[in-house]
Amino acid sequence: MVELDKISTLPPESAVKEEYTQQLSGLRNELFQLQNKLYADGRYSVLIVLQGLDTSGKDGTIRHAFSGMNPQGVQVTSFKKPTEDEMKHDFLWRVYPHFPAKGMIRVFNRSYYEDILVPTVNQSLSDEILQHRTSLINELEHHLTASNTLILKYYLHISSEEQKERIEDRKAKPHKRWKYAREDEKIPLQWDDYQQAYHTVINKCNDIPWHIIPSDKRWYRNHTAAKILLDELQKLDLRYPDWKE
Repeated sequence: MVELDKISTLPPESAVKEEYTQQLSGLRNELFQLQNKLYADGRYSVLIVLQGLDTSGKDGTIRHAFSGMNPQGVQVTSFKKPTEDEMKHDFLWRVYPHFPAKGMIRVFNRSYYEDILVPTVNQSLSDEILQHRTSLINELEHHLTASNTLILKYYLHISSEEQKERIEDRKAKPHKRWKYAREDEKIPLQWDDYQQAYHTVINKCNDIPWHIIPSDKRWYRNHTAAKILLDELQKLDLRYPDWKE
């Protein structure tokens, strides 16, 4: 069982910021080559699911860990609060068109997991419906895996103290102030509720295992996210097609 409250949100003591920051540049170069090979190989697709509490750094992870790859082969989809039209359909309806094609990498900035997490915290759906959604998600991920989609699920793990600091940071810095809304003041009050909801979801939907990334330090988060993707792509034994005259 994954126990979030026993997993540190900080890097290991042995991790050195300067070294990890320097290594990230090399990881990006390797990812560029592997993404090109993934596209040429054409047998696999990759789905990266990014989840985390507000301010955990989903946008920053995309920008720093994955931006070195060819933008023609990497697409990002953000799932916000469902629109009125989306609410008229099955909760997975809005997700289906965005699964990656063969040779492509798709990043979900938030995902179908929000449709369990938010109703759990708001207590807006019954336990029976939430369990049904959990089962559907597990079946969906098994189906995608069987269809040669590599699924990488990242949970960006931050502390309540770090979350509060980042909210204050949004208010103080002009280039971040546009992200701030008055509703952000309520976010720390729900930290325990969302932490518990994530604990439940991660353990009930862990057939495709989650990568719990300590994210209080951005440099460690970015390096770790890139390294996980690199390691998993290398396991696919990607190869270029034979040249034909």
